[in-house]
Amino acid sequence: MNELLEAFRQPWPWYVAGPLIGLTVPILLLFGNKSFGISSSLRHICAAVIPANISFFKYNWRKESWNLFFVAGIALGGFLTTYLLGNPDQIVVSEHTQTTLASFGITDFSGLMPAEIFGTAQIFSLKGLIFLVAGGFLVGFGTRYAGGCTSGHAIMGLSNLQWPSLVATVSFMAGGFLCTHLILPFLLQLVR
Repeated sequence: MNELLEAFRQPWPWYVAGPLIGLTVPILLLFGNKSFGISSSLRHICAAVIPANISFFKYNWRKESWNLFFVAGIALGGFLTTYLLGNPDQIVVSEHTQTTLASFGITDFSGLMPAEIFGTAQIFSLKGLIFLVAGGFLVGFGTRYAGGCTSGHAIMGLSNLQWPSLVATVSFMAGGFLCTHLILPFLLQLVR
């Protein structure tokens, strides 16, 4: 039993985790022709709890309530995994990445995200405004503009050979590379 528990605590290799994620597509299609995606659940939550007379939220969200249970399961699974099966080892970041980020003043690699950018002390700073508020807005805008999020397009859409999903996934990747190599260094220099 201890060996099994220890195996769950270690990061899973891509050849195990990838197929498990990929299996959600045929399972959802077989059980009710459901479409995988996370961003649509935010619309369902808003439609369920906002009593305003907004046309975007006036639809039968109950028909898609399975998605809310799916997202709740993801959140519960993440919580349980973090507190019951958390890997005690320090997160490994490559030397090159550590050196590059250190030149921008980011040296704390103890958590999943750098505390110098995403820590609670940064929430009400200029850095927090740019990375949390503006970044969150851009993610939300991009998701709405693309008609879905990375999980919906890259996992579900590509497996169904949908052309818009290919365009969206290529755009997500290009935007990620652009931001990582050009925009992020500029912003980190700006808000030092």
